[in-house]
Amino acid sequence: MSALSPEALVALDGIADHQRQRTSRIASVLGNRLGASALDYAVAHHLLEGAEHAARARDADRLAWYRRTTVRDLTHLSAGPHIVLSPRPADLLRSEISETAYYLVGPDTSPAPPEAHGLVRAALASATEHGFGSLLTQHAPVVCLLNRRRLDETLHSWALTRLPGTVFTDYTAHPEVLARDLIHEAAHNWLNDALAAYTVSLPADVTFFSPWRGTPRPLYGFLHACWAFSLTVLYTRQARCGATGAVASFLDAHLRQQEGRFASVLDSLAEALSFVPTEAIRDRINRAVSGVVPPA
Repeated sequence: MSALSPEALVALDGIADHQRQRTSRIASVLGNRLGASALDYAVAHHLLEGAEHAARARDADRLAWYRRTTVRDLTHLSAGPHIVLSPRPADLLRSEISETAYYLVGPDTSPAPPEAHGLVRAALASATEHGFGSLLTQHAPVVCLLNRRRLDETLHSWALTRLPGTVFTDYTAHPEVLARDLIHEAAHNWLNDALAAYTVSLPADVTFFSPWRGTPRPLYGFLHACWAFSLTVLYTRQARCGATGAVASFLDAHLRQQEGRFASVLDSLAEALSFVPTEAIRDRINRAVSGVVPPA
């Protein structure tokens, strides 16, 4: 099986149409004029979620803000095609259906500090240099930086299905590490969009052992891990070539850890992919994983 470039791996017909249609529906519900970009798609979900919160709280002024706001009103938060946010921990929200914390753009959102914008720009430049720029533009246009950490501390990052296009992540002073984590979470957003675009429904009662969790995981989570971690390995291999010092050691450790885990999933991957009816999605996941650990 021939390898695909990162750009080719994430180029999938149907995703952009899905994003535009979803954005148009949200704009219709809100009664505003959102555009058709990936950033509009991500912001639309912030506006929809925020409008629901405001309506439940009977906050008419806040509801009006969420209904009238568009991407053009948020340029003070932007860094090119991305919005960069640095919320305080106290500003993070939790819903009744999930304990996962998140943040919504609102009328009181302040611009991230210049150093945050600089770090994100450097991370995006690194990702773009190694072929992942379109992935981050299309599937991580809203970057929410959380806690600054050292390289020897645990870094947490996540994405939420109801806020597609938004990435929440801890970060270090090293743009290569931030780029790695943005790619990982953007990959989750990509796969969710791909499954939605092709109306793929995965069985919830089928499980596979996940070396990342050390336990059997539902098919959905197993495939997400295979896809997202494979893209981080493909990026890290390239970024490592120009890295030095502590960050080089950090990236080396990530590669050793991931390559060992991928070796243990190859036997399960074909069976897991057999539950995905869309050939284009199957092919991309298979090629990405094979690019990490070629089949024997």
